[in-house]
Amino acid sequence: MKERALLHPRILLTGTNRWPIVSRLMVSFCRLDCKVAVLYPTSGRAVQKARNAGHMFHYSGLKPIHSLRFAIESFGPDFIVPTCDRSVQNLHELHAMSRSEGGAGEKITALIERSLGSPQGFPIVSSRCELLKIAQSEGILVPATAAIENDADLQLWNAKSSPPWMIKADGTWGGKGVKIAKDTREARNVFVEFAQRDGLVTLVTRLLLNRDRDWALYDWKQSRRSVIAQSMIDGRPANCAVVCWQGKVLAGIAVEVVKARGARGPATVVQVVPGPEMIAAAETLARRLGISGFFGLDFMIERGTGAVYLIEMNPRCTPPCLLPLGNGRNLVAAISAQLSGQPPAKSQPAIEQSPIEYFPVSESAGNVDHANVEDIPEEALELLHGLVQPWSARSVFGQLIDLIRREQSQEATFSALSTEDRQPPVSKSLAVETLNT
Repeated sequence: MKERALLHPRILLTGTNRWPIVSRLMVSFCRLDCKVAVLYPTSGRAVQKARNAGHMFHYSGLKPIHSLRFAIESFGPDFIVPTCDRSVQNLHELHAMSRSEGGAGEKITALIERSLGSPQGFPIVSSRCELLKIAQSEGILVPATAAIENDADLQLWNAKSSPPWMIKADGTWGGKGVKIAKDTREARNVFVEFAQRDGLVTLVTRLLLNRDRDWALYDWKQSRRSVIAQSMIDGRPANCAVVCWQGKVLAGIAVEVVKARGARGPATVVQVVPGPEMIAAAETLARRLGISGFFGLDFMIERGTGAVYLIEMNPRCTPPCLLPLGNGRNLVAAISAQLSGQPPAKSQPAIEQSPIEYFPVSESAGNVDHANVEDIPEEALELLHGLVQPWSARSVFGQLIDLIRREQSQEATFSALSTEDRQPPVSKSLAVETLNT
């Protein structure tokens, strides 16, 4: 086991979403002579298209812990890298189950702790409110934040903080569990929406529209969530990503967001910055919580003052983790070197200029001048195609609904044009195409 880990570390990537980061991480680790396996929804996976794709295991939303245990026992990884919030939660659950089994679960317990760090930090990294409390106690600047469990909490928050506020639900990602409330009434409506379990109508809709119906059912069962209220910081978003080993940061990258997918969605174009406050915050939290593996922190840089506020943590791989920016800023190379027991090879940045547009290129990011597309894995042309045109996570019925909505949106846009702005009546499709260029 020791000799194998030193020569070719065995990495298990886990993910329940069809995010490109899984395929990209597999390519990055394989470049460094690691043995890689992937636990992932099996249908339509881009990871199958990568050259030298390793072991593939099916991640079932009906039996997620069983899926995770089976992949671990079958592949025998030296390190696990979760790529989404659900898979982090599943690792925490499997750790608790394995620890309760005593000696029988000792091997899996040790593996998860090696991959994620101290179990005392598990409940903290999964809670927005607890994480920010710890950060504040360590002297990190955070916005005013409060847990909201009932209407009395909301009234108390209203007395202490002026709107607008951000209302956030734990166990959500990609901006889906975040809404802006302009007053107490809106805040109460959002709280009720986030705190109570989704109705049966919502479940049936998700089952009809989504391909991964097992995960739609899983999310529905988990839909009663903890909620926080947070003061809004007027400024620009930024984030950092680091990789750690037993509380020590091995490598880190800081970026400011140039463009994002929607007002609260993930970044699509970023500017690499030194970000000393962001990296320092990551180092402090990694040390305090004893973290191993990858995590990201989201910040707001206040307009006028330049103060850097920590707003939340993502206890998993985030897009900057893939940027090969040279010594001290190549996160995959840093953890591979740690696992192999070899010093990281000196390397030059694969990307010399900024801003950087994350790959695959997003439609919402395509108009940024002088943006460099980050490190495309040129040796994996089939993977490239699979990432640019991925298998839809929507069912056939869901794709039909999306198509109808797009056509209706285009029709509304065309109809809204003034008479002098309209194209000659050659064909509506040509006019709409012209509008989109």
